[in-house]
Amino acid sequence: MPAFPLPLETLVGKPLMYLIFAIIGFAFGYVLEISGFGDSTKLAAQFYFKDLTVLKVMFTSIVVAMVLIFAMVGLGVLDFNQVWVNPTYLWSGILGGLIMGVGFIVGGFCPGTSLVSAATFKIDGIFFVLGGLFGIFLFGETEQFYDYWWNTAGYLGRFTVMDWLHLPTGVVVLLVVLMALFMFWGGEQLERIFGKRDLKREPLMRYAGAGALTLGALAVIFIGQPTVTQKWTRLEPAKAPLLAERQVQIHPGELLASMGNDRLNLILLDVRSETDYNLFHIHGAQHVPVSDLPALVPKLLVEPPKNSVYVVMSNDEAAATEAWKVLVANSVPNVYILEGGVNQWLGIFGAEETASVPTPAPPGDDSLRYTFSAALGDHYPAAQPVPHEWQLEYTPKIKLQLQRDKSGGGCG
Repeated sequence: MPAFPLPLETLVGKPLMYLIFAIIGFAFGYVLEISGFGDSTKLAAQFYFKDLTVLKVMFTSIVVAMVLIFAMVGLGVLDFNQVWVNPTYLWSGILGGLIMGVGFIVGGFCPGTSLVSAATFKIDGIFFVLGGLFGIFLFGETEQFYDYWWNTAGYLGRFTVMDWLHLPTGVVVLLVVLMALFMFWGGEQLERIFGKRDLKREPLMRYAGAGALTLGALAVIFIGQPTVTQKWTRLEPAKAPLLAERQVQIHPGELLASMGNDRLNLILLDVRSETDYNLFHIHGAQHVPVSDLPALVPKLLVEPPKNSVYVVMSNDEAAATEAWKVLVANSVPNVYILEGGVNQWLGIFGAEETASVPTPAPPGDDSLRYTFSAALGDHYPAAQPVPHEWQLEYTPKIKLQLQRDKSGGGCG
C-alpha cells in the first residue's frame, strides 16, 4: 500500500487551506483553555506535585501520536522519512531546556500556553508573551557570540531513541508507553499525597486507555517496520519507469556542468569497491558502499541544504542503480545516476591520458575497464576536468525537487 500525501492547497485552494489551518489552531487553543491550561496557577501546580495534569496531557499526546505514527509506518500508509524530526543538539538543547524549565516555573507558562492565556487577556499571560518576545530579540542580537557552540556542541543530526538504544522500533514504542504509564501512576500518587486528591473519584476509563495504548504498542511490534526492499516494492510502480525511460541517468557532461554550478549543492556518492575508488575517483566523490547507505540516510535527510542533488556512481550502472533504489526508497530527493558510470566518464575525459589505458572487459559487468599506474584517487586530470573547456551535447535531466522542511512542533 503506497503512502499518500494530503495536498490541501491542491484540493481546496489556498484561501480555504488557510481557513482550515485557522480552525484547527482555534480548536487547539480552545481545548487548552477549557482544560485550564491558560491558568498559570494550574500549570505551576505540577511543580508542587499537586496537579500533574500537564504531565499527563503531554505524555498522552506523545505516546498516542507515537503509536499511531509507527503503526501507520508499519502498514505502509506513512513514510517516516517524510516526517520532520528535529535535529538533536545535545548540549545546547540541555541548556535551553534548563532555561525554559526555570522560565516555566517562574512564569507559570510554556510558550504555547502563554499565547492561550494572552488570547484571553490574562495579564500574566500577556507579560509572559512580551518576555518571550524580548528573549527572542536578545537571542538574535547575541547569537553571533556563541554561534559555533550553539550549532556544533553535541550535534547528532536526525537522532532517535531507536538510534540511541539500537533497539527495534516496536520495542522502543512499547518501552516508552510503559514508561509513560508508570509516570501516570506515579503522578497520581503524588497528587494523592501532596494535592490530597481522592483517586477513587477518578474515571475508570483511564485504565481502558492505558490498556489500549499497551495493545497499540504490541501491535507496532507485531506489524514491524518496512525494510528497504519493502519500501522499494511499494514505490516500484511509480519509480521503476524513471529507470526504464532513462530519466534519472545523467550524462557525464551534465555532471561536469553541475560541478561548476554554484546554485547546486552537488553530493557525489561513489558506491564501488574501496580498491577501485582508491585507483581513481571523481573529485569530491564520497566512498559509500551500497550496504552503508541506509545508515547514511538520516544525515542526508536533515543536513544538506534544499538545493542538494545526489549523484550515485559505480563502474558501469548496476551497483549505482541499486544505490539509487535504496536512496529513493528512503525518500531522499533529487537522486541521479551517472550514465555509463566511471567507465564512461573516463572514456570521455580520460581518453588522452597515458595514466589510464582501456582493458578488455565485458560491457555491463560493472568492472573498472581501465588500468592505472598508481592509486592516485582524484589526482588524475580526468578526476576534475575544467567545465568551460568541454562542450558536450546531452539532454539535461536534473530537476530540483525541494526537500520537505519542518512545519513546527514542540510546546510552542
